[in-house]
Amino acid sequence: MEEAKWYSMPLIIFSLLLLFFILKLLTSKQERYKNLPPSPPGLPIIGHLHLLKEPLHQTLQAFSDKYGPILLLRLGPKKVVVVTSPSAVEECFTKNDVVFANRPRSLAGKHLNYNNTNMGVAPYGELWRNLR
Repeated sequence: MEEAKWYSMPLIIFSLLLLFFILKLLTSKQERYKNLPPSPPGLPIIGHLHLLKEPLHQTLQAFSDKYGPILLLRLGPKKVVVVTSPSAVEECFTKNDVVFANRPRSLAGKHLNYNNTNMGVAPYGELWRNLR
């Protein structure tokens, strides 16, 4: 009787992992309907990391040729917007400069940099200007 319980444990773990991946696939399909730039197909957890090859600039150029001058890459859980057109870069840094100037908040910045008040991790605004 004890042996049957021993063999059922890997089956339970496998079932839970399978359920997790199915739920991840279903939730990743919901993200597709947002107003995001085009992106190559990626894997559920690692995103597009498996597509990045050496030399990196040639890989990004190939993506740009296929998907357009603005594309979205998921590097693990983070989303990265890649802009390759000079006119689009100019628009990003003139019209939307405040949006792109902010840095993402992290747990390390909270604990190691006094709640993101150090100049290297401070969000753009009054505090950053005073620190500068």
